[in-house]
Amino acid sequence: MKDSIDPGLVPRITLNTGEKIPSIGMGTFGSDRYGPDEVSAAVGDAIRFGYRFFDCASVYGNEDKIGMVFEEALRTETVKREELFITSKVWNDMHGHGEVLASIEKTLKDLRLAYVDAYFIHWPFPNYHAPGCDGDSRNPDSVPFSAERFMAAWEQMETIQSRGLARYIGMSNMTIPKLDAVLPRCRVKPTLLEMEQHPSFQQQELFDYCTKKGITVIGYCPIGSPNRPERDKAPGDVVDTALPELRSIGWAHGIHPALVCLKWAVQRGSIPIPFSVHAKNYESNLRAVTEDPLSAAEMEQLKKAERNCRLVKGQVFLWPDAKGWEDLWDLEKSPMDCKKIV
Repeated sequence: MKDSIDPGLVPRITLNTGEKIPSIGMGTFGSDRYGPDEVSAAVGDAIRFGYRFFDCASVYGNEDKIGMVFEEALRTETVKREELFITSKVWNDMHGHGEVLASIEKTLKDLRLAYVDAYFIHWPFPNYHAPGCDGDSRNPDSVPFSAERFMAAWEQMETIQSRGLARYIGMSNMTIPKLDAVLPRCRVKPTLLEMEQHPSFQQQELFDYCTKKGITVIGYCPIGSPNRPERDKAPGDVVDTALPELRSIGWAHGIHPALVCLKWAVQRGSIPIPFSVHAKNYESNLRAVTEDPLSAAEMEQLKKAERNCRLVKGQVFLWPDAKGWEDLWDLEKSPMDCKKIV
């Protein structure tokens, strides 16, 4: 391991409560390529290197192994619990009555924690797929988004927070129409929202919407997720690190274009959560956001990298009469239509 990074040097982002948290985290989804032992070993090494934000999820199938790493890091006083920001998510097959609560109880047992810092609804519907499935897989029980069903799960999230099992609650993979349909009905508003975000898919409208609402954005696939599962790859997908806008800026700074993606995300005001099991990658990821920031001109240049290229299309979650993956993202719905979503 190279010289560790002082966590105090990592930029912080301020939540709507005034709390400041790390502006970069480490993802833990092995992308169907890396097993729990590899991922958890990387988490342990990352803690020692200086990472303090870790993004977990029950569906990743590795929380029990990661929990052993957290327990050991706390036992040896490598880090204090209050220095960590740990998130997890309820999977789609656990949205029913009492199931969200059961899900976080298992997550806390697996992670060996008394609480998580933030807990998310992973996807806004109860549709799920078999682990490791291909892109053509479909579950005949899948259904379109329903605000009523979502709110039944969200009310359990509110209970989770009130019981102190999660300090914050959040949403993920939402759209503006969906948010417009549910936010007025939330007793507790989400503090954070996870969404796909990288230079070729900036989601500026959704980003601005969240900023206006005081919701902090966590961006997944921050470098374009080259190791994402095969089911999430499609002809015509853009490779962010090959874009001329990123390559030229990377050359100017003497860094890989992937690190340009991370600098851009942090300076934009979001929290990227890159994943790697390779020390040279996750070490350089963290170091990149602590030094040599992009200029205002370079940030402006990166606006031109937008290609509107969604990588995680989610087609495995489609219901039987859906027209295509676009239906998941309300691409044909206007704000007026969203009010009809029940």
